[in-house]
Amino acid sequence: MTATQSLTVLGATGSIGRSTLDVVARHPDRYRVHALTAHARVDELAELCLRHRPRVAVVADAAGAGRLRDLLAAGAGDIEVRHGPGALAEVAADPAADMVMAAIVGAAGLLPTLAAVRAGKRVLLANKEALVMSGALFMQAVREHGATLLPIDSEHNAIFQCLPADHASGLARGGVEKLVLTASGGPFREWTAEQLRTVTPAQAVKHPNWSMGRKISVDSATLMNKGLEFIEACWLFDARPEQVEVLVHPQSVIHSMVRYVDGSVLAQLGNPDMRTPIAHAMAWPARIPAGVDALDLAAMSPLAFERPDPDRFPCLRLAREAMHAGGTAPAALNAANEVAVEAFLAGRLSFVAIPVLIDRVMSEMSVSAADELATILAADQEARTRAERLLASLA
Repeated sequence: MTATQSLTVLGATGSIGRSTLDVVARHPDRYRVHALTAHARVDELAELCLRHRPRVAVVADAAGAGRLRDLLAAGAGDIEVRHGPGALAEVAADPAADMVMAAIVGAAGLLPTLAAVRAGKRVLLANKEALVMSGALFMQAVREHGATLLPIDSEHNAIFQCLPADHASGLARGGVEKLVLTASGGPFREWTAEQLRTVTPAQAVKHPNWSMGRKISVDSATLMNKGLEFIEACWLFDARPEQVEVLVHPQSVIHSMVRYVDGSVLAQLGNPDMRTPIAHAMAWPARIPAGVDALDLAAMSPLAFERPDPDRFPCLRLAREAMHAGGTAPAALNAANEVAVEAFLAGRLSFVAIPVLIDRVMSEMSVSAADELATILAADQEARTRAERLLASLA
């Protein structure tokens, strides 16, 4: 690593983006910001640009770009403002950036994240959907272009820290028996099936342990977030589905574990603060302060574990089925879930109907080989179209 590393943050106004910039600000001698991007939160992006002074800023459309230029004119008029998907992919691949934080939520993050991989970047992967949608193609691109892929999701980062250094040569060779993903269980872990029928969007976005965006918070409440992380773990660590286990751990202190054939279980612990995995990936293989309070082991409440309930939270089962089906099935799963969550947040779909809609979409679609990006994107669009059509029957 050079003395100063330049960083592009895709999705700068989200919780991961802001946490990344907090870590950057703590180490001005080590990191500088090359580019910041956002979709529609232009005012927030302007504030971040004034604070961190990137060379480039990217927003979704021309109207947003015009507003951003106006907001920056007085204090940071030298920042280049661009817009559109093409500009997003270009800043992700820009040779001026050493590393890219891929923190755009949802399928929208696939193409720019893939552009960063194909440019051989150090990619800090917080966009799990990129791997869910295009796992085999994505990992092949990582190998072919010499990119360094480091996981940011707290669970995958924890597993990465607990695996042997040469785990890329095969889990079995390193004596790994199972990867154990922990899940908080979300805000409705103890709710009955009848209570779940009354869940409101306001209740679903209030995660008990983590500060996250609205979409991810709903995914956590349905356990779909863990389902997507299950698929991501299979691709990240070249694990078979049966090698990945999910356990509910309400305290969110143990972020995940690795079980070895000799009976050892290695776990990574820490306070629930995303700055820890972000700082780990930014500095890897070194370590830097992240601004996170030390974990007070003596003050901790007892740690509990339980198996997820597949009847009350069927999204985890749907994700496993999609991974077993392979091909374009995970991309369809993700697309149907995005439509369902958006409809729930808009008051068009009940909480318990989210997995019902996803299941119906999956049952209607055929599975194709996911060896071409165009095929993956076509499956994504087909699943969205079917989900929108089915919404009316479930409202």
